[in-house]
Amino acid sequence: QAQFVESGGGMVQPGGSLRLSCAASGIIISTYNMGWYRQAPGKQRELVAGITRGGSIDYSDSVKGRFTISRDNAKNMMYLQMNSLKPEDTAVYYCNGRDYDERGWGRGTQVTVSS
Repeated sequence: QAQFVESGGGMVQPGGSLRLSCAASGIIISTYNMGWYRQAPGKQRELVAGITRGGSIDYSDSVKGRFTISRDNAKNMMYLQMNSLKPEDTAVYYCNGRDYDERGWGRGTQVTVSS
C-alpha cells in the first residue's frame, strides 16, 4: 500500500519560493510514474508536474519555467521547487502516482501566496 506525506508548504509573498517534499512509502518511486497535483477550494484537482519512471518530465503551462520537479531515488522522495510564486498558485499540493499508478491521496500541504 502506497502512502505519501507532503511537506514544505507555507505562506509566502508573490515572487517567493518554496520547496515541497514528498516522502513515499509502500512503493518505489523509481518504478512509478509520479506527479505533483494541486487543488484550490471549489476547483478540480490538476496535475502541475509529472515525472515518469524513465525520468521524462512535463509541466502544466501555468507553472512551466517556474516549477521544477525532481526525485531522489535513494531516499524514495520527490520534490517540487517552486519559484516566482503567484497568488494563483495558492492551493493544497499533493503527490501521487499518475494514471494507473495513482494510489491513495495524502493530506497534502497548503501553499498560500499572498501579500
